[in-house]
Amino acid sequence: MFDALIPEDHPARILWRVLGTLDLSRFEVGFTSVEGHAGRALLSPQRMLTLWLFAYTDGVSSARRIGRLIERDAVYRWIVADLDVSHDKLSAFRRAHGEALDSLFTDVLGVLVHKGLVSLALVSQDGTRTRAAATAPSFRTYGSLLACREQAALHLKAVLAAVDDEEYSKAQHARREATAKDYQRRVEGAITAVKELQASNGSSDKPARVSTTDAEARVMKMGDGGFRPAYNVQYVVAGSGLGGSRAVVGVKVTNVGSDMGSLTSMMEQVEQRTGVYPETLLADGGHACHEDIVTTEQHGVAVIMPPPDRAKSIATLRQEGAPPELIAWRERMETPEAKEQYRARASLCEWCNAHPKSHHDIEQLLVRGIAKVTCVILMGALATNLMQFGAAMLR
Repeated sequence: MFDALIPEDHPARILWRVLGTLDLSRFEVGFTSVEGHAGRALLSPQRMLTLWLFAYTDGVSSARRIGRLIERDAVYRWIVADLDVSHDKLSAFRRAHGEALDSLFTDVLGVLVHKGLVSLALVSQDGTRTRAAATAPSFRTYGSLLACREQAALHLKAVLAAVDDEEYSKAQHARREATAKDYQRRVEGAITAVKELQASNGSSDKPARVSTTDAEARVMKMGDGGFRPAYNVQYVVAGSGLGGSRAVVGVKVTNVGSDMGSLTSMMEQVEQRTGVYPETLLADGGHACHEDIVTTEQHGVAVIMPPPDRAKSIATLRQEGAPPELIAWRERMETPEAKEQYRARASLCEWCNAHPKSHHDIEQLLVRGIAKVTCVILMGALATNLMQFGAAMLR
């Protein structure tokens, strides 16, 4: 009955088949239900991943929206068949399997490289600021957070004292208590975070502020010039400057607004995932940290990145005894070939920056904390790679 809902070449079927060829055992850790025995039916990791990944390609990253689509959309109904799945289960699956998603992302890249579908001859790196699930008024100083702590304790005390109030049902009492405890926990997390942030700021006279909604989010300068709570999502994309398919080969979420100093860690991540370092790296001037460039060049990666406007001349660098890798980079950027090659940067990385926001519904995050945000971003990277290369992976 369900098999007739979608055609044989539908993207959802391709995702299902590709996932069936991969090791998904890491997603089964913690399962207590056993097939053929009594207990509530569970969606298999293959089915849950197919549901999430297809939803991303359909422009849906909200578990609640997926839950509604399951009730009325033929594709989503084909994926889940006659099993019930709530938005709570969907959310829990995505946020509880960060390590498994990371390993699956690596496994997919391994297949793509092994089959020759992705080349690391040219990669591009860039960061994009993605709005956090927090508002500017939720950012408070240490003194204000201490007042919030007192209010949270009083509120929880009042909720617990009203446990016998017949105005609320037993379920409503449980929800009120859980909400009060969650707010208290978030305030305590914000107090810890603001202490650490203030310590890292050193002698700065400006008091540190942390959000009571998401203690790990930071106010960053966005693409439109405004300042909002956000996370910095770093992508490394492999592809050709002439166009064609592109693959996300590196992903990292931070709460640091600057891209400076991120080249080394991202290139090491690519090597750990694929087994090789890229040959050539394109990046904008916001990544131009000298130590980073030297380390990246020492790994055999040719850095194509414009120097800052006020950078020292090559002659001055030689006189000061600058590392040879740094001088090699500056000399390379003087050549017409490097300048021509740099033109491919935008077509590679800007696509990856825009795609999650315009096609995966990740304009603003719905989860809190770097760990959960990383799960959201990893799922989007997996959806991007599998939709582009899924059919080729099955050949």
